Amino acid sequence: MTTTLPPRAGRHCHAAVNPLHSTLYFSPDFTEALAGLGVKDPNAAYFAGRSAAMGAVGPGTVTATFYNFSYGLVSRHLPRIWSVVTPDQVLDARLRAAGSTLRRLLGEKALASPEMAEAAELALRAAEACARPGRPLYAAHADLPVPDEPHLAFWHAATLLREHRGDGHIMVLQQAGLGALEALVTHSASGRGMTPKWVRASRGWTPADWSGAEDRLRERGLLDERGELTEEGVSLRKELEERTDALDSAPYEHLGAEGTLRLTELAGAFAAAALEAGAFPASAFGKG
Repeated sequence: MTTTLPPRAGRHCHAAVNPLHSTLYFSPDFTEALAGLGVKDPNAAYFAGRSAAMGAVGPGTVTATFYNFSYGLVSRHLPRIWSVVTPDQVLDARLRAAGSTLRRLLGEKALASPEMAEAAELALRAAEACARPGRPLYAAHADLPVPDEPHLAFWHAATLLREHRGDGHIMVLQQAGLGALEALVTHSASGRGMTPKWVRASRGWTPADWSGAEDRLRERGLLDERGELTEEGVSLRKELEERTDALDSAPYEHLGAEGTLRLTELAGAFAAAALEAGAFPASAFGKG
């Protein structure tokens, strides 16, 4: 199904769907599940959980596909993780944790609702139009089976849509000459990303690394002396999102305007409930 979409409809839909994917990686259910398998470090758990669909990959592959983590941090945990646990064990634990996380945040009634089943059906239909070439994280997840239960099928589809857009966004960042740190600094400066302190702690960058990236961005005229985006920097971030939208348009064009708006409505309601239930730490986001 192809119909003309309203401007930024795909981006708005992604913004509604994505929190239901990413809440897993902030969930104690996930860290506890991985700790039970012997992966006790939170960073190691994240690397294992998100990369397991690609198999027992090493630090180079994860650094390339995750894009904004320091190689030093990644190599501290990979490939050692795979001597403790197998990718299949991680994938099973991840899916169980996704289920328990959604149950805790949304409640049993929401998981069993017609709206959840409808959201799963729409998200899976959108994902039918995602393409594997050039999108390694999406392609790896697309090879996984679709779970039977609607809330898990929805989480799986949200993962596909998230990784498809993310893979495309990396293409755009590289074309714009923004490396891992420059991308993080400009995103944080926009007020839409995580705080610099949170990013540095979770991505393995030092204050000196961050300052160096800020200096490089100032030389390009993208950042001012206060660490705020210049007019040119704001324009570049806008262009990056628009170019990412273009690379990520197929799923939503396939779903059509009506289906995209309906998925946005359903996912937005679930995401709002998850946020209200404390899915994400408030201290992680903003410019602070």
